[in-house]
Amino acid sequence: MITRYLKGAAIGVSLLSATTTSVIAQDTLIVGANIGNVPWEFLNESGDTVGFEVDLVKAVADKLGAEVEIQNIPFNGLFSAVQSGRIDIATSSITITDERLQSVSFAQPYYDSDQSLTTAAGGPESLAEMEGKVVGVDTGSTGDMWATANAESHAFDDIRRYEGLAPAMLDLAAGRIDGYISDIPALLYYVKDKPGLQVVERIETGEKYSMMFAKDAELAVKVNDVLTELKQSGVVAELHEKWFGAAPEETTSTVQVMDMPSAE
Repeated sequence: MITRYLKGAAIGVSLLSATTTSVIAQDTLIVGANIGNVPWEFLNESGDTVGFEVDLVKAVADKLGAEVEIQNIPFNGLFSAVQSGRIDIATSSITITDERLQSVSFAQPYYDSDQSLTTAAGGPESLAEMEGKVVGVDTGSTGDMWATANAESHAFDDIRRYEGLAPAMLDLAAGRIDGYISDIPALLYYVKDKPGLQVVERIETGEKYSMMFAKDAELAVKVNDVLTELKQSGVVAELHEKWFGAAPEETTSTVQVMDMPSAE
């Protein structure tokens, strides 16, 4: 969709770092996100859309000389939205997978993650205790794929699918599900001030998050280059510290410049 906003002028823009990047200027980047995905993209008390990925995509857009328009789209709908050209970029802690790379493109990753099991206080303390229990996941997410693939080995009674963290947490607190499997950073952030909920187990999956684009989109390459600059200038690490309260480890994709993912 980059040609839709083509002005034909290459300009250098730098707001968040001392270096500049020359790119084709665009009016607006349409960004799809599953709002309610704390702390990646969610509404604050003033009703503004905020979060780690909101700040990051705005920093990228600034380098591209563009504004950002965020559209709230359920997670599972983000894939068709980029493929159809309805949005330019999708964010929502989207995991890069070989399967997804067959039909969409990603810029280089900027966050390393795993899945996790969250339960209510007094509930199951591990995956081993989820036998015969009901687990909740986000529709189409990596947690959904993991739970589906491992449902038999862990003997889940049922898998219930949700459109975002908030409704799943309501059902978990109400006892309608026994556990919730989703990204560990989002859950650690969410439960830190909620003593009735607990993250009880990390599920190691080696996930890495990035922004998603239509297959072979020109914009994906441009964003990849901007992410390199934002990592090198320390902007991505600063955003990590802002939203997660700690500096990222030097070995993670938040700090390390990485190759743009390609399908195998």
